[in-house]
Amino acid sequence: MYFTEQPMSATPESAWEPYGYSATLFPNKHFDPVEGSRLYNERLVEYQYAEEAGVDGIMLNEHHNAPFCMQAKINIFASILAAVTKRVKIVLLGNPLPCVDNPVRLAEELSMIGMVSKGRLVAGIVRGAGQEQLATNANPDYNRERFEEAHDLLVKTFTDTGPFRWEGDHYHFRVVNPWAMPLQKPHPRIGVPGVISRESIVWTAQQGYPYIALNPMMEDALRIWEIYDETAESVGYKGGPEYRGYLIRCHVQEDSEKAIENARQHMWMQGEFLGLGANQWQTPSGYSSPESRRQRLEAGRRVAPPFEDRLKNFTIVAGNPDQVIEQLAKIMERARPSILALWANDGYIDHTDSMECIRLLGERVIPSLHKIGDELGLRDPFHLNSPVSIRTGPMEEIAPVPEPNSVVG
Repeated sequence: MYFTEQPMSATPESAWEPYGYSATLFPNKHFDPVEGSRLYNERLVEYQYAEEAGVDGIMLNEHHNAPFCMQAKINIFASILAAVTKRVKIVLLGNPLPCVDNPVRLAEELSMIGMVSKGRLVAGIVRGAGQEQLATNANPDYNRERFEEAHDLLVKTFTDTGPFRWEGDHYHFRVVNPWAMPLQKPHPRIGVPGVISRESIVWTAQQGYPYIALNPMMEDALRIWEIYDETAESVGYKGGPEYRGYLIRCHVQEDSEKAIENARQHMWMQGEFLGLGANQWQTPSGYSSPESRRQRLEAGRRVAPPFEDRLKNFTIVAGNPDQVIEQLAKIMERARPSILALWANDGYIDHTDSMECIRLLGERVIPSLHKIGDELGLRDPFHLNSPVSIRTGPMEEIAPVPEPNSVVG
């Protein structure tokens, strides 16, 4: 998959230096809609070119109240891509369920995207970062409860015919009977991204969904798979590569020095997924369990590795195509993920360099990764047609949808 956070790169770093943070309370007077329009349209060109160049999927995510991500509603860009692309998977990682007040409406939106895309949607879900709870006025103390209940209602809305009633702890609907239902059966595939929360890893494995590890250190990735596979075995199935996703910061140019120079932009957020912000915004009270909070506090005590160390430990991969292939092959050999997300462009990397990076990924890097994956026996869920969820059973093949005015014999 090709991925970018879609940063608001027209905002200079000097704008947030007086505040000391770039998230949550950083004033939106520094957002320029004219430049925003330019950037949105450049990203659209890049995504269309990614399909042309040969990537398998385009990954989208959502954040709020911060310049490091301009996607305030993930389904809007997904709906655009559903219409202007023809082949790539549209991978949402994902809709922040605890911030959603109407999961039934979300089911309708996703069903529409799935139908317009002719079955290319991956409807990933996420708890949402701590700052998302503040930005959307969601109570962080109910984050996990709302996530799990919204998930259950979403899947039931996808798979059960209406009308039916839903009376839960957080959601109440007298009538659930949408007239927009999934083309993909029993429902669009679901993936769950995360960092190191044991509770999230266990829950994802219990559902039988792939877990997408967000740019982990290798030892953390191996621990995630250990927890996942143990949980999978406890509920009656075998885990393995098809349930493993790996997001890695990765930038490629023909000139390796230029690639490394651009890859420094991955430090735009100081190497932290949530940007510059106070801990009480990133993990507000109630958002995490005591165990997860201890993990985050312990991680916070570590000195953030400098850029050069990130290149050495492969949490940032950069170079010419041959160098990038070699580095990614080492990650694939050790971590054995069958789903690979390449976080290729970030920060102030310009449109021209982004396009060149996409071209090299699609034309030279990804074909080699497919061969390496075949040699390592890594098969993704789409090739295996594996269950979309252990709860709902195997994924039904979707018959091609005829183009308008075509004749079906």
